[in-house]
This record gives sequence, structure tokens and C-alpha cells, in this order.
Amino acid sequence: AWRNRDPTPLSALFPTRLFSLLQPPFSFHPDRLKLSTCRWDKVASAVVSEESAVGSSSSGTDVFNLTYLEGNSWLWDISGVRVLVDPILVGNLDFGIPWLYDAAKKFLKNFELTDLPQVDCLLITQSLNDHCHLKTLKPLSEMSPNLRVMATPNAKPLLDPLFRNVTYLEPGQESEVEAENGSKVRIRATSGPVLGPPWQRPENGYLVISPQGQLTLYYEPHCVYNKDFLEKEHADIVITPVIKQLLPNFTLVSGQEDAVQLAKLLHAKFIVPMKNGDLDSKGFLASIVQGEGTIESFKELLSKELPDAKTLEPTPGEPLQILPP
Repeated sequence: AWRNRDPTPLSALFPTRLFSLLQPPFSFHPDRLKLSTCRWDKVASAVVSEESAVGSSSSGTDVFNLTYLEGNSWLWDISGVRVLVDPILVGNLDFGIPWLYDAAKKFLKNFELTDLPQVDCLLITQSLNDHCHLKTLKPLSEMSPNLRVMATPNAKPLLDPLFRNVTYLEPGQESEVEAENGSKVRIRATSGPVLGPPWQRPENGYLVISPQGQLTLYYEPHCVYNKDFLEKEHADIVITPVIKQLLPNFTLVSGQEDAVQLAKLLHAKFIVPMKNGDLDSKGFLASIVQGEGTIESFKELLSKELPDAKTLEPTPGEPLQILPP
């Protein structure tokens, strides 16, 4: 994802058409996908330690279990509603141009589609391949073309040929997803980055409201947000990158002080930093991307602006449980 830091167009560095490329038995439910859980059960059924569980537990309490799958990929279990976010689970991330960029996961190298539990909703934030990963989405759609999908309208040309049950959300619009246990989660789109000319519609961030409304999560994977849009919102949990990823004259992914201001804007209690640039990558583009800042430097900035907020670092593949304070 690209965001200008100065007026120089991206095409001055790379051809525009380059980025046009960024594009066993199973049992099924009509609007859900159920896959083998042989390896996932070892993670999901584990008792969450006191260090991993944040908040206070009581009967009828909303719970967020957040499992980081590296890159931009997540699996969220919100009181029984499972949401798969921007999955990359088949092959590497290479945008169809591996000589320019080719990245593999560092820790979950053997995690596959068939390791997922039952999924109630697929959530897509952006239309580029590091979020809308066709090598993953094609086999996923073949397994369950009726899987409920919520996505940015920019991904419509990619998702319409694959899935039958897609809801495209413009910023400000929301929809609901229901699990088999009757739990319902509301998902509201927010305004994310503009990946192209200034007149192009923005990609999406999301606010995810738990079944009883006790917790709200905000997610946008590049720490790019519309301040005017979010100033009326609130989120207990903010998932955001905190380490910047920079190209000469361009910010690929923001973070640090921008992530602090985001948490402050939303009055966040918990910040979950994601390392979406922490991949085994090669190629020309990988060689010129520079990181700026650390999680520790972010914590120092955060303590000055929002001293009561907690930073919770996820471990790839292990659920991080957050309960209402």
C-alpha cells in the first residue's frame, strides 16, 4: 500500500501497470466455512494464561480472542463469532511480480487453510494483494462460495467472481454477522488510505462491536485514518502497526506518533501492535524499504499521551484474549 509523502507520483518510480497486477474432505454451512481443525485445536483449546488474558472475567462478558497470522492476516473470535481478516495462507506474497517483491512468513510457515476453525465472516480491508490475496481467496471460495464476506468496494472486481455473499461497505456503513451460537457482531467501515490518484475512493478500516456492546475494536492495517471521521468514535482495542515502513519519498505504512495519536483519538485502553513488515522478504523493493521506530519507542511515546493504555504484543498463532476492564 502506498501513500504519498510528497507530490511526486508513484509512477515516477515504478510503472503504473506494475501495480495493476496487485490484484481432503470439508463440511459446509450455507454461509460459513468449516475446515479441518486438527492443528488449530492445539492452539484454540489451550487455556489462556493470566499474562494473555487482559481485563476481568464474569458471566455474560464479551470476549475478544485475537490471533495474529503474520503480515496483515488475523483470526478474531468475538464471543463465538469468528472473523478471518486479510488472509494470506496459500503461497507467498509477491503481487504477481516476485522479482520485485517476494515475502514469506517467519513463524507460521506451515499454517494452511485447512488449519482454520469454522469461520463466520471474511473481512477484507483493501483491494491490493497484501490484503486481498487471490492465491488464498480462490481456494477459499472453492471450499465455500457462500461464505459471508465484508469488504471495501474497491475489491469488487476481485471478489464478485469468487464469492456469492459479499457486502461492500462504504465508510460509515455497517453490517452484522451472526455465528451458530446466536452471537452477533456489528462491523462498521471507516475511511482508510487512498491507494492511487486523489479522486479514488479510500480503502477501509473497521470498527468491530462485540455482541453486548461491551468492547469495540478498531482495525486499519496501515495506520492511515481520517481524523474527522474517527473523532466521534470510540474503540477500547486498537490494532495498528507502530513501526513505520518507508521508501524514498513515500510512506508505505505509518506508525509511531501517528499510532499514538490514533489511540488517543479513539480513547483506546489496549493497543495491539502488528508487525506487518516483519516477513522473510527478497527482491528489489524489499531491499529499499526501511523501518523506522520500535515497539519500545512507541510505548515511550504512548506513555506520555495516554499513560493508562496498555500495549499488548501478540505472538503469531497464539490467541490473545481481551475482556472488558
